[in-house]
Amino acid sequence: MIITRSPLRISLGGGGTDLPSYYREHGGFLVAGAIDKYVYITHHRTFQPEIIVKYSRLERVTSVDQVEHPIVREALKLVGVTSPQLELTSMADIPGGTGLGSSGSFTTALLKALHTAQHTLHSPAELAEQACAIELDRLGEPIGKQDQYIAAIGGITAFTFHPDGRVTYRPVALSEDTQFTLEDNLLLFFTGFTRSASNLLRDQNERSKRADPDMLENLHFTKRLGLESLAALESGDLPEFARLMDVHWQRKRERSPGMSNGPIDRWYRLAMDNGALGGKLIGAGGGGFLLFYAVDKTRVRRALRAEGLQEVRFRFDFEGTKVVAQN
Repeated sequence: MIITRSPLRISLGGGGTDLPSYYREHGGFLVAGAIDKYVYITHHRTFQPEIIVKYSRLERVTSVDQVEHPIVREALKLVGVTSPQLELTSMADIPGGTGLGSSGSFTTALLKALHTAQHTLHSPAELAEQACAIELDRLGEPIGKQDQYIAAIGGITAFTFHPDGRVTYRPVALSEDTQFTLEDNLLLFFTGFTRSASNLLRDQNERSKRADPDMLENLHFTKRLGLESLAALESGDLPEFARLMDVHWQRKRERSPGMSNGPIDRWYRLAMDNGALGGKLIGAGGGGFLLFYAVDKTRVRRALRAEGLQEVRFRFDFEGTKVVAQN
């Protein structure tokens, strides 16, 4: 049996500029952090000639082409799996559709398990590119490359998305004190709403392709915020980083009418009124998790818990996609 895991992620600045419809013309930039909440894949060789896939459903088929889960099917094809003696199971610390990049984490963990079973080695960047090839190219999802890359690489990382399709990256140069303070003061709350990132990103994708001036101006501004967020983090100016989070959220809300809703706006205002220095909704919008930066964490926690929101405490993950067990 092989068990792999990939971390989920939070966006720390510049999110949305990683879609090909934008970066192919203008280049993209963002900062993301992998967190210690994971998607797990188990890989086991079966005794009978069949492919078993367990997720929210159970599939039991005899050939790769019969697998209905699109990512699993395309990953099996990409890696070149032909033997129908295979059982795959997925589990996650946090459900999908909540803005933490679970699809990219699922795909990278799955590819890592399949490659490990075939004794083939791939760098984190190669793993990320294969995951992008599956989700963006083979399946045509209107999504970006952030999730696959931060899941494969881990850490707190700055990514540049080049017009020719290349992705370059480097770790954010945080002092130890800044890293620990950032971890201690970031608060993550589940809104209770789940949604499809693909549906929400499709509008951004189509408007970027037709060079909609409002969308492009919004994304240009967001890219600049990503660069400013990187500078604030590396200088240790976390109050400025928090202020930029708030600016990012206010501009992000303008991208689509479905970006926020009444309850999310109310909870955001409540957190800010109770001491949060900045915050934003993580992911494509419409639901998922609210992330806040607060020095007075107790007031924010009490206010949002009184509203019924569940907090998820986390630390950053610096390992990326990895094999956690093999026998």
